[in-house]
Amino acid sequence: MDGVKFLLDLSILLFTAKAFGLLAKRFGIPEVVGQIVAGLVFGPALLGVVQETDFLEQMAEIGVMMIMFEAGLNTNLNEMKKTGVKAAVIAFVGVLVPMALGALLYIPFYGLGDPDMLLKGLFIGTIISATSVSITVAALQELGHLNDTVGTAITGAAIIDDVIGIVALTVVISMKGGDGSDNIGMVLLKVVLFFALAIGSGLIINKLMHLLDEHFPHTRRIPIASLCYCFILGYIAETYFGIADITGAYLAGVVLCNLSDREYIEKKVDISSYMVFAPLFFTGIGLKTSFGAMGVKLLVFSVLFTIVALLSKVIGCGGSARLLGFNKSDSMKIGIGMMSRGEVALITAQKGLAAGLLSSDFFTAIILLIVVSSIVTPIFLKRAYQTSGIKAAAS
Repeated sequence: MDGVKFLLDLSILLFTAKAFGLLAKRFGIPEVVGQIVAGLVFGPALLGVVQETDFLEQMAEIGVMMIMFEAGLNTNLNEMKKTGVKAAVIAFVGVLVPMALGALLYIPFYGLGDPDMLLKGLFIGTIISATSVSITVAALQELGHLNDTVGTAITGAAIIDDVIGIVALTVVISMKGGDGSDNIGMVLLKVVLFFALAIGSGLIINKLMHLLDEHFPHTRRIPIASLCYCFILGYIAETYFGIADITGAYLAGVVLCNLSDREYIEKKVDISSYMVFAPLFFTGIGLKTSFGAMGVKLLVFSVLFTIVALLSKVIGCGGSARLLGFNKSDSMKIGIGMMSRGEVALITAQKGLAAGLLSSDFFTAIILLIVVSSIVTPIFLKRAYQTSGIKAAAS
């Protein structure tokens, strides 16, 4: 019966997402890559067992909002303050350089003759602008350098990098449109108004949640109310301000990140996210991906896209760190530590696909970037620390 076909689709996607995720983890690759591959294998790209539907898209949308809400909950405001101006400058340049180089790469390949050439080029740059905080932190923790000067600078810059990346995503997507809403002044005004609304309402929500937290600590009504706030702010962002709903979800998490029950909220939200919604988002990326148009041109672009994405962080973050007073060795570590990409790149690409700024063919390049950066970042970072250790011992 076609009426309950979605149950079969859910079973296939959830089971294969977990199986492929564990297999990827066994080879030292992030689980998210395995989940995407599951969508590729069982979706239209290969076996065609599962087809994309409105229901699966809506479930995936919930998944992406929960991912960004958890990212906001994990924002360490004290860490951001501690790293100070240097981390902010490193993050800003680390977004600006990839955006510029990404646009320069896209235009000669696909932009010539396209009236949206610059906008699509900037969006390609936006995709490669966000560092994966989780991969970077995991690598530094494994090396035992998470809390040293360089580790703190990398972590702080990566956190700020994500915030700037979300703003950049909001601006670029908001500029897409033909009804006059693509005026940059109007776009920036909408962004400012939304953030003002989010901050103002956030102060009120924060106090109300603190009261709720004090009277009913560690009760399920806390995460339920928090998740409702996440969805409402996301709805307001996209419906009334033309801003990506994930921006609202992220800010909702930031508003609640200093609650005493933050970990409890995250734990409860993560259960639903981890078991159902997030896997459907990542497998959904695989379902959208098509290899039908894969040719020499796309293959060459994908390789160059990955190289540019990696080098742009070394140049932007490492170069700015050097100008800010870090020595050559530490500047290189910062640049390497900012190379990894993960969920945010996929989330950004997903939004670009929905806005008509990106073709599904480009997911091939993004998947390649995530896999390569996830593998080489820990290796290069370890080598950079070993090299500096040898030099220090020799001196």
